[in-house]
Amino acid sequence: MTAIPPAAVQTAKTFHALHAVDDVLCLANAWDVATTRLVESAGAAAIATTSAGVAWSLGAADGDRLDRAAAVDRIREIAAVTDLPVTADIESGFAADPEGVGETIRQAIAAGAVGVNIEDATHDGQAPLRDPADQAARIAAARAAADALGVPLYLNARTDVYLAAVGPESGRLAETLDRAAGFRAAGADGVFVPGVSDPEVIRALVEGIDAPLNILVGPGSPSVSALRDLGVARVSLGSTIVRAAYALVRRGARELFDAGTYTSLRDEIPYGEVNALLSR
Repeated sequence: MTAIPPAAVQTAKTFHALHAVDDVLCLANAWDVATTRLVESAGAAAIATTSAGVAWSLGAADGDRLDRAAAVDRIREIAAVTDLPVTADIESGFAADPEGVGETIRQAIAAGAVGVNIEDATHDGQAPLRDPADQAARIAAARAAADALGVPLYLNARTDVYLAAVGPESGRLAETLDRAAGFRAAGADGVFVPGVSDPEVIRALVEGIDAPLNILVGPGSPSVSALRDLGVARVSLGSTIVRAAYALVRRGARELFDAGTYTSLRDEIPYGEVNALLSR
């Protein structure tokens, strides 16, 4: 039998409630213990993981390349160092079929997650997205696994219609709304639509989806206050922070090797501050 963390039910309820307030839940996605502590100290209400950041930090590519056990271990490490709700990006479920997705959910909950993202993108070089019925079955399996454990897991269904630029632009809104409706019927609590920044498209998604809408944000996206006015419930930075961090590594290294200077590293966090975060 899967062992459930003692506070899982209450923490899951707390995480659900963060989507119901008259504000936007802002998630600055972390990928390890240090970034979890940094995000928490900045004022986060919850910790979200980035699958790309987790995979890259473990030496794997993103896109269903990471081993499930390694991903679950990282969820466990992150959940162990924070009292905030943890929602895990589990890509497409680290499994080939719905039954496997259910097992991933059981392991993620046991590791301390009270929310997950499950995406409909594929990375096999064939169709860019899973068939909607197949994806709905995977979401239903995730819902059933969580319910069987008695944990009200927040299941965020991600659809990459816009991010992957699927089909003609004129048909993407209808396709996204159709997928969202099917995923909601299968048991999803929220819907995540990355790849959109046009306020009119976002407004149409808010009006057409009967669930809290999650938007991927970064440079060029509307501000949080603008998204609040549009009705967005949740925003995520996704892999933006980890990519910015890696960009700094590259800039610092190139400056050292090419110019023999170090000016790109001026805006660092003091050693003692980072050390103190990890000494608790």
